[in-house]
Amino acid sequence: MIIKYEYKNLTWIDIESPKQDEIRKLMDEYSIHPFVANELLLPTIKPRVELYDNYIYLILHFPVSKHSHFGKNRNQEIDFIMGKDFIITTRYDKIDPMHSFSKTFEINSVLEKGEFGGHAGFIFYHMINKIYKSVSNEMEYTTSRMERIEDDIFKGKEREMVQEMSEVGRVLLDFNQTMSLHDEVLDSFKKFAGNFFGTNFTYFIESVISEENKIMNNIQKNKEVLYELRETNNSLLSTKQNEIMKTITIFAFIFLPFSIISGFFQINTINTPIVGSSNDWLIVVGFMFLGAIFTFIIAKMKKWL
Repeated sequence: MIIKYEYKNLTWIDIESPKQDEIRKLMDEYSIHPFVANELLLPTIKPRVELYDNYIYLILHFPVSKHSHFGKNRNQEIDFIMGKDFIITTRYDKIDPMHSFSKTFEINSVLEKGEFGGHAGFIFYHMINKIYKSVSNEMEYTTSRMERIEDDIFKGKEREMVQEMSEVGRVLLDFNQTMSLHDEVLDSFKKFAGNFFGTNFTYFIESVISEENKIMNNIQKNKEVLYELRETNNSLLSTKQNEIMKTITIFAFIFLPFSIISGFFQINTINTPIVGSSNDWLIVVGFMFLGAIFTFIIAKMKKWL
């Protein structure tokens, strides 16, 4: 599906789930290289940037966390083709910040207001900032999620938080793997954009790189916090398990006389004492309790309890 937006002398063509006939039409209209046109049809594995005579071709992937409208963690790809007076974006599913940006672009087009500048590079600048803002919001959600995990850890929910922290760790891993690939690509893009749009535009790309660095710093910070939370949770779990084992051991130690005395009277002999006399069961049980009490007193004196 192709949607075309216009702002003064600038054109933005947004394509979702591109088809061959749509790409062929754009290839003829904007002189897109066949190799690039073929790349637009299917998602790619890694981001990259390439400079052509009349446009810059840029591929970026963006992370999406579990609480979005997708059912599982995944990355979303956007291909950008930036000419002097046009920008083409292709994507393979719905991307919320792109939808939000299109509404802003439409309003500015109608009112002929905004700060989209004199070439299509500025459209990319505002677009990528919108997307990075969305990624930052995802990180803020993850940060608040870890704050809830911290509260629950100290509320005695250590076991439940093991699974919760594993899920957060997977989100951070996906975000880190995806966003870390932006560094090299954006550095190359800054050089290409400086030659293509003019050296003054590199200032705006440096601003974009700064936003990407903030996201990476936030990811790293959350990874460190998650590590500390996991260590704290493991310590509390270990302490709780040790207390349980200590209690079980104490009970086993106190009731050890029961096992010894009952085993003594289970010896298959003819002249077993007490057995067969009046109140023999009460006497045997009494010995057991006396032995347990004596063991308990010894444990207290030794400060084992």
